[in-house]
Amino acid sequence: MADDNSPVEKISTRRQFLGAAGMTGAMLAVGHKAAVAAETAAAPVNPDVLPPHVADWSKSLGPGVADFPYGKPSKFEAHVVRRDVEWLTASRQSSVNFTPWHDLDGIITPNGLCFERHHGGAAEIDPNEHRLMIHGLVERPLIFAMSDILRMPRVNRVFFLECAANSGMEWRGAQLNGCQFTHGMIHNVMYTGVPLRVLLEEAGVKPTAKWLLVEGGDAAGMNRSLPLEKALDDCLLAFKMNGEALRPEQGYPLRLVVPGWEGNIWIKWIRRIEVGDKPWFAREETSKYTDLMADGRARRFTFVMDAKSVITNPSPQAPLRFRGRNVLTGIAWSGRGKITRVDVTLDGGRNWREARIDGPVFDRSVTRFYVDFDWQGEELLIQSRCHDETGYLQPTKNELRAIRGVNSIYHNNGIQTWLVRANGETENVEVS
Repeated sequence: MADDNSPVEKISTRRQFLGAAGMTGAMLAVGHKAAVAAETAAAPVNPDVLPPHVADWSKSLGPGVADFPYGKPSKFEAHVVRRDVEWLTASRQSSVNFTPWHDLDGIITPNGLCFERHHGGAAEIDPNEHRLMIHGLVERPLIFAMSDILRMPRVNRVFFLECAANSGMEWRGAQLNGCQFTHGMIHNVMYTGVPLRVLLEEAGVKPTAKWLLVEGGDAAGMNRSLPLEKALDDCLLAFKMNGEALRPEQGYPLRLVVPGWEGNIWIKWIRRIEVGDKPWFAREETSKYTDLMADGRARRFTFVMDAKSVITNPSPQAPLRFRGRNVLTGIAWSGRGKITRVDVTLDGGRNWREARIDGPVFDRSVTRFYVDFDWQGEELLIQSRCHDETGYLQPTKNELRAIRGVNSIYHNNGIQTWLVRANGETENVEVS
């Protein structure tokens, strides 16, 4: 782990990396969106609407209560959306978009902003026609309708869901210019659902059972092997998130929730559970979602998401705009339990201070932290590192590479660095 007074050895910017990678044009297009957002936020104000004048919006009646039956955000928040990076994938049906964490606060992600990851596009399923089958090493193979599941005992739990590939593009150096793109494959919501244990006990799992094959109803037929012990411990079959029905892109009408484990195994549109005595070694756990180690061997079944944090403001899409009083904020999470502490540095790791954690701290949930600070236009190298209740400390990227090498994608929980320039513009860089 980094020492409190470790020297800044080398700073590499994303521009240096991109020049070597030959991808400058595509990436500058992503960075341009951040510049546009900053200009919009600093737009001049019409003095005729400011006190002591009466603003135009106070001179006429507004929309009535029936005009927007479901409600929608203010038109002035239209820029707060999920975004994708077109060149990342060959098609939009097997792709990903990203949660705009730099535009959010607190710990709960609004349902419409939860990132999406699809392997065959989002399935559109009539809940009246949806069925979940449990078979294999069970006493009673069963098929459940949604009406059956909705009559079972339910619980409410707040958990983060993080794709194993979150930050995966950053293994070799700074690339994507915005925490939305480097850390946006995670969201945090309250799930309502039935413990998976309830359905498995109704089917009667045989003593020789050790694993489950969980399969989705999407065009990709997404499937993964899940240890029975985890399934019986804390997994849920969720039908609601943040109080409303799951969105289609999040697995409507039913998805698997696997607290603290990589998002790929949280099967959406779940339709089948086969009980067996060994893992299936499916595509998503052999050719994909394995960790290539420094010695060339691949590590399978890295289920748990280790402790990780990122500063969301300031960041490339949320530059510093004012000198003087400012608020730094970010999020931290761990798949092994609760976050107990977050440290922040403004000088690239020479000095660290403990951040203020505010809001609820749940087990395997996103936690919000803040640092109030004064800024007079000096350049900053800002980082955060988190601790969880097991004593685990978030590593630097070089500490990760010492074990995992540089040819990896998944489970990158290394410390992120943002460079704040004298004009407030902020860039993705790396201190190594």
